[in-house]
Amino acid sequence: MASPGAMGNRRAAAAARHRLLPEGRVAGPMPWIIAIMMFLTVLSAAAGLGLGAAVKAMGADLAGRATVQIVEANAEQRERLSAAMAAALRKDATVRAVRPVPSAALAEQIRPWLGQDAASGDLPIPALIDIELTPGRTDAKVERLRRQLHALSPKARIEPHAAFLAPLADLLSALGWLAAGIVMLMTLATGAVVVLAARAAHDSHRGTIDVLHLMGATDVQIARLFQRRIGLDALFGGALGFACALLVILLLGGRLLATGSELLSGVQLPWTSWAALAAIPMGCMLLARIAARWTVLRSLGRLL
Repeated sequence: MASPGAMGNRRAAAAARHRLLPEGRVAGPMPWIIAIMMFLTVLSAAAGLGLGAAVKAMGADLAGRATVQIVEANAEQRERLSAAMAAALRKDATVRAVRPVPSAALAEQIRPWLGQDAASGDLPIPALIDIELTPGRTDAKVERLRRQLHALSPKARIEPHAAFLAPLADLLSALGWLAAGIVMLMTLATGAVVVLAARAAHDSHRGTIDVLHLMGATDVQIARLFQRRIGLDALFGGALGFACALLVILLLGGRLLATGSELLSGVQLPWTSWAALAAIPMGCMLLARIAARWTVLRSLGRLL
């Protein structure tokens, strides 16, 4: 059984702890600064993860796909060449699917640029055949099909879909890396804010710290008080910023889906990305606790 003196010391230490770091309120501007940083961090992380998922989906969707163009001014000859090439492609073992594009559908797609003349038949619109190749060695297969189709007619061309959208994929990848860089910078800024807040709290409670030292408290015990309070403040700010960012992400996601664009709708987050976003506030709290502990222990060590 503890002696009355020891129990009194523990009560005094507990009272000093509550006077030093109040439990019932959030002190100072640090939680609100962290909330703003968390808001920007989650948005940047969501953008990076969404762009990464879009690039991955685009690569999987375009891999092994190509379009055959028959550039022939004579409509009858163009139709004959299109049918012959479609038949030859269906016999090829490396071609998994052959889908000729109807001329009416092609005219409808170019109508916004050419007007009613697109469907008049006076314009020599090339015939298109979309093909899907078997997995693996797409470039070699496309080159072999190019020679095969050129033997049928020198007016036939074949282009892989990835060749057209490669610059766009590179742009999306660059934007994703930029978002990752912003997340790293915001993480460093959050750690710097915590360090400044911990130093300010230490300096403002220097007298109370001396009393705790006289009562037998160690530097680790004192640092634990700071890291616990600062960790709770960081968790409050992180949760607030995360909630605001989540609302913005959901609103923007609805707008992207409303556009009806296949490219924009590909910028979406799988469940693993949502889990990663949800872990950011907890990571912020752990970062704040570690930074606060390191800062306070270093400041206390300088007093010796």
